[in-house]
Amino acid sequence: MKSYRTEQLRNVALVGHGSAGKTSLAEALLFASGAITRLGKVEEGNTVSDYDPDEQRRRISISLSLLPCEWRDHKVNLLDTPGYADFVGEVREALRVADAAVFVVDAVAGVEVGTELNWKVAEAAHLPRFFFINKLDRENADFARTVQQLREMFGTGCVPLQVPLGERERFTGVVDLITQEARSGQALERGPVPAEREGEVARYREMLLESAAEQDDELMTKYLEGEALSEEEVVRGLKAGILAAKLFPILAGSALTTTGCALLLDALVLLAPSPVDRGPVPATVAGKETLLPPDPQGPLAALVFKTVADPFVGKLTYFRVYSGTLRADSHVYNSVKGKEERVGTLYFLRGKQQEPTQQVVAGDLGAVTKLAETGTGDTLTTRDQPVVLPPIEFPEPVFSLALHPRSKADVDKMSAALARLVEEDRTLSVRRDPDTNETILSGLGESHLEVALDKLRRRFGVDLATSLPKVPYKETITTKTNAEYKHKKQTGGHGQYGHVLIELEPLPRGAGFEFSERVVGGAVPKNFFPAVQKGIEEGLHEGVLAHYPIVDLRVVLYDGSSHPVDSSEMAFKIAAMQALKKGVQQANPVLIEPIMNLEVTVPEQFLGDILSDLNTKRARVQGMTSSGGVSVITAQAPLAELQRYATDLRSLTQGRGTFRMSFSHYEEVPAHLAQGIIAAAKKAAEQVS
Repeated sequence: MKSYRTEQLRNVALVGHGSAGKTSLAEALLFASGAITRLGKVEEGNTVSDYDPDEQRRRISISLSLLPCEWRDHKVNLLDTPGYADFVGEVREALRVADAAVFVVDAVAGVEVGTELNWKVAEAAHLPRFFFINKLDRENADFARTVQQLREMFGTGCVPLQVPLGERERFTGVVDLITQEARSGQALERGPVPAEREGEVARYREMLLESAAEQDDELMTKYLEGEALSEEEVVRGLKAGILAAKLFPILAGSALTTTGCALLLDALVLLAPSPVDRGPVPATVAGKETLLPPDPQGPLAALVFKTVADPFVGKLTYFRVYSGTLRADSHVYNSVKGKEERVGTLYFLRGKQQEPTQQVVAGDLGAVTKLAETGTGDTLTTRDQPVVLPPIEFPEPVFSLALHPRSKADVDKMSAALARLVEEDRTLSVRRDPDTNETILSGLGESHLEVALDKLRRRFGVDLATSLPKVPYKETITTKTNAEYKHKKQTGGHGQYGHVLIELEPLPRGAGFEFSERVVGGAVPKNFFPAVQKGIEEGLHEGVLAHYPIVDLRVVLYDGSSHPVDSSEMAFKIAAMQALKKGVQQANPVLIEPIMNLEVTVPEQFLGDILSDLNTKRARVQGMTSSGGVSVITAQAPLAELQRYATDLRSLTQGRGTFRMSFSHYEEVPAHLAQGIIAAAKKAAEQVS
């Protein structure tokens, strides 16, 4: 692939709802540009972008793919993204490095939730956006209805650039509203607008002209005075509106038949902004906030936007150069980690195909292998002029599973394999729960974790069983009490003697454990106080109800006795442990559970369903706010009721709801539920023993 100047580059993310046809469109664009000579199909598992075995087996995109093609002396870097909500982290990566996004919309299904959710991300980034209404050759396809939906949902800035020639089985091409020409067939033959479509074309063209004129005072004056706008003037107005993220052109076609795909490439080259058009990006240079222009001669700044960890190929790092030029066989500086990196061969990627290149200039996307320290979100720069680019913002994990190795070999390999997996996918996280001693894998949904576990099995040979994480229940006391225990044992030589009297008192929730002593007269020698405290602390690990840790109590050692020969640290430790157990049993012990803060954001039409569902989860709603058709509910609910909330919320809101959850405090478990938890814990303990 030849070298292109920054102004000749177009970085375009293909986004939208699952099954809208993004991968098929990417394949059609590659085919139309001549980058490939054979059109692959998702159903046959032979597309350029869905090359991963998991994608081919599931027939869906899981990871973003980089797909450059050349068109009219420009390079168009397509970023094909997954459409399913569980893999939205890949979409965030693509939108972070794209200069424009094409939202692929199904002409039959219309605007779906994936389009809405990704629109919000692109809107927050002020990213120029296009629409491609796909599948116009399908039964029940409706261009006019879909355009109306887009305008109702995303505003009157959504304006058609094209009108389809026929629909469903009669779909043969489109009318270009700028040139007022019909373009039909594989050769895109030019012709007049069919007479029966003139009224519809005139109506949409007027909409387009008005929108273009509104972007420029000179054009607006000319339009209002009734003067005709030239093609160049219309394009000028459109480009200004697209760059300002005020106009969102709508194009039409069918990825399956490639109809309209070459015209989409034309539109991207003509109207989509280059990195130069998008202008400088915010960065930190030598500790100071600044704007960094996309200059190939400027200071080097390349953002790593994706990492692929493969046990055979090694680590593959995707990057976008925002400033300067990254050259092969050079040294760079990771300004986030503070580490030097050796850059070997650079590549342009097309799916899994790697084409070596000597350099990647500002604005372009490339890849490099075997960077030791660098991960997603890091900036590659130079030590003498270090630049830090803003990292990629990823959504927080919302669904968790506990992992259980199936064999000793899996235990040995699990930690390293999980670390590689998390390095590749920043929407995954792994932690060890200190309360339950479980390894917890968290992600964006059940399908997300299922794919991650398949990767572990296929790539790293690690087979793991899963379960919902154990709820970290705890036990505490509710009344004050005293307890005494004398540990006395006589053997052949020295015996064992330890005698303690302790006072137990409940503390407020979250206070933890306190130990003190008020022994008088040396009843218990001071040198045994640490042993008593240690015995009590060890006894706290296992409660009397269901073997959960004991918390929120104060223990005071106030009396006891000792033997000049038989007393020892071990004897007092045992006595203290037994006294604690006895005292807790006397002090009306209860089971307590973690309560979580919950913030649920949903469209207003689902508010009633969400509130009803929260009531079934023992939740306490603390507040509600509504703005712009969106409701935000704040509540508190037990963790035990929220283990599958990510799945429940997605089902209740058709995928439109989101939530955040954080730990708040512990509360007593209702008695009728505590009985079942205690019985289950005792049964599990019996099975283990």
